[in-house]
Amino acid sequence: MKSILSVLFILSFLIGNAQTVTVFEEGTKAPISGVAIFNFKKDKSVVTNIDGKASLELFEANETVYFQNILYKKRAIKISQIGVDFIIYLTPRIEDLNQVVISASKFEQSKRDIPQTIVNISAKDIQFENPQTSADLLESTGNVYIQKSQLGGGSPMIRGFSTNRLLITVDGVRMNNATFRGGNIQNVISIDPFTIQNTEITLGAGSVVYGSDAIGGVMSFYTQKPQLSYKDSLYFNANAALRYASANKEKTGHLDLNFGLKEWAFLSSVSYTDFDDLRMGKHGPDDYLRPEYVETINGEDVIVQNENPRIQKPTGYDQINFLQKIRYEPKENLSFDLGLYYTTTSSYPRYDRLIRYRDDNLRSAEWNYGPQRWFMGNFQVTKLSSASNLYDKIQATGAYQNFQESRQDRDFQSEIRNIREEAVDAYSLNVDLEKSLSTKTKLFYGLEYVYNNVNSEGIETNITTSTSVPTVSRYPNGSNWQSIAAYASFKYKPNSKFVFQSGLRYNHITANADFTENNEFLNLPFDKAKLNAGAITGTAGISWIPSKMMQWKFNASTAFRAPNIDDIGKVFDSEPGSVVVPNPNLRPEYAYGGELGFRLNVDDTFIVEMATYYTFLDNALIRRDFTLNGASQIEYDGELSNVQAIQNASKEWIYGFEAGILVNFTERLKLSSQYNILGGTEDNEGVEVPVRHIAPNFGNTHFIWQNEKFQIDAFAEYNSELSFSQFAPSEQSKDFIYALDENGNPYSPSWYTFNIRTKYKISDTATFIASLENITDQRYQTYSSGIAAPGRNLILSLRYSL
Repeated sequence: MKSILSVLFILSFLIGNAQTVTVFEEGTKAPISGVAIFNFKKDKSVVTNIDGKASLELFEANETVYFQNILYKKRAIKISQIGVDFIIYLTPRIEDLNQVVISASKFEQSKRDIPQTIVNISAKDIQFENPQTSADLLESTGNVYIQKSQLGGGSPMIRGFSTNRLLITVDGVRMNNATFRGGNIQNVISIDPFTIQNTEITLGAGSVVYGSDAIGGVMSFYTQKPQLSYKDSLYFNANAALRYASANKEKTGHLDLNFGLKEWAFLSSVSYTDFDDLRMGKHGPDDYLRPEYVETINGEDVIVQNENPRIQKPTGYDQINFLQKIRYEPKENLSFDLGLYYTTTSSYPRYDRLIRYRDDNLRSAEWNYGPQRWFMGNFQVTKLSSASNLYDKIQATGAYQNFQESRQDRDFQSEIRNIREEAVDAYSLNVDLEKSLSTKTKLFYGLEYVYNNVNSEGIETNITTSTSVPTVSRYPNGSNWQSIAAYASFKYKPNSKFVFQSGLRYNHITANADFTENNEFLNLPFDKAKLNAGAITGTAGISWIPSKMMQWKFNASTAFRAPNIDDIGKVFDSEPGSVVVPNPNLRPEYAYGGELGFRLNVDDTFIVEMATYYTFLDNALIRRDFTLNGASQIEYDGELSNVQAIQNASKEWIYGFEAGILVNFTERLKLSSQYNILGGTEDNEGVEVPVRHIAPNFGNTHFIWQNEKFQIDAFAEYNSELSFSQFAPSEQSKDFIYALDENGNPYSPSWYTFNIRTKYKISDTATFIASLENITDQRYQTYSSGIAAPGRNLILSLRYSL
């Protein structure tokens, strides 16, 4: 009887539908690509694809096969023991620094081969860190500094650069658009952390692959892919999560559903978050307290005493995120992916504008960002093997994005509310290819086209009479920005110890802006502005591994940022008493940089990574004093204001050092730490002054212990002081967002927090996460932020998977 059953099993195994195995990571259930599957003699082998899938038809039913990947513990199993679902789970290795990365070339490469520093955040890390927003997720790495002007914010700083000198991509599509500004931006919070499969942060220039804006770094977010069943039966998976945080009374709910068929799969996700006003800590500068705020009672603005000055009123808002993905895979090496993304916030207060005073009264009665909305439709075709002479792998991505933002402000006891609304339609097409020229050489190359159209409107409303009239808009209505580019990158790996990579990109950018509508209010000396510029960037680097213990990396690169509509045509109040006006005479800024990195690995027990870097930014686009029709001051929104404009008026020199260590005391206990030292100056009319976005020295340290069911992380985060003399000139006048030193000058104090985070696996389907952040209840603000950070904060989360 047993022999008959064995024969039946072998026959069933030989049926084509049952010969595909899917390899998942234990715990996160994320598919693992690049897993080598081979027999004992190693004369038969296959590799899992991007979805963790591979065919087993080469092997016999009674054969033992081995599953191996550098990031996971090797596993051996007989095919007859795999089970009817043909699913294998691999356990991650202790060392987690040898990841496979995608962002460096748009296709998978070993992180060891990349001459740049790339930080990877996995789905497992994201689930444990449990961030409220994607900005908080970036901050948790210890490599990215986050500025916040309000609770609904999070503006990254990387290696002394920020905002439109950093690039954000989502599933390979650039999020940066023609209105990304030099001031702090919060678009990254539109990306739902619950949907992120992994995040890769390239520290340093990435212009060869990504073009304009990728000067200081690239933040690449990859969202979850729908999972197929690869057989006739349905594969179903669902995840639900609930979270509460005490410091802002956060209430979050999330649900995602996956339906997988043999060739089709569908993933639907929704998340909703409601934030109340944020409570700051108890111990720290009194300058951050909120003693009073403005309320409108019976149509009249009055100043109300705050019952609890540690509550930052008003800061609360809510947000909802949707994701729908469809995947069709007719062949093992061919897939079609459609992604639909939508996120919207409620209106939310810009807190740093609401705490400003004019004489003895608060300046503003209202200052709100209107709903921040983002929609993206993304269609991607991927072919991972081909006999073509032009490519082995090809990926084509077409995307449409719509961004909507608005600003509403009204002075204290004023009847006039100023409303400015913006919408950007962004179209893009990318074709990326990979070709192996020999066993030692690979070529990555591609084409990109981007088109942005900007619509902008200004309205002045009388709240008493409810009448509205047009006013100057933030951007020239109907303006456009477009870019076309080609790039190529060459990889030479003569042996396992040495890799050389080099690349070149040409970008051509045009922009058109018509100021006819705004000239009714501004009387500019021009009606139109045009940009027509080309840019060539390159990179060259090596990765050398002289022994198992050591690795050296060196990379030299150039990068650029082309002026966008925000640079050319924006009109806004940059700070109290100043107004920025358009400037049509702009050209791209260029960065020239180098990086030297070193990695030491002692038996996977002690691992240290260090890097030092230097960047020179030429023709830097910065805000400086300007004249309009010969006048250095004009009236804007009822106030006499100094005229400023974005100009190619400076040079910057930025340098830094960063180090990270990982100590694996045992398989269960480890220590990790990251620290960053930054410095930089810029030319200010012949005088070198500090650069605005140079963050203080900062870092974190984690002690982590875990077993099969329990994980605990005791960690500290810390930040050095920036004195008044270390401030950029533009920051020295912002006394309303900083603490004051003994001379009454603004400065950014040092700070630290002690925190503990735990995760308990209740069952195979349920996980409970609890965190206590800022245990000593410190009152602090991250540098350049207009809102104090959370005080002592208890976070409770329950996740259920089916």
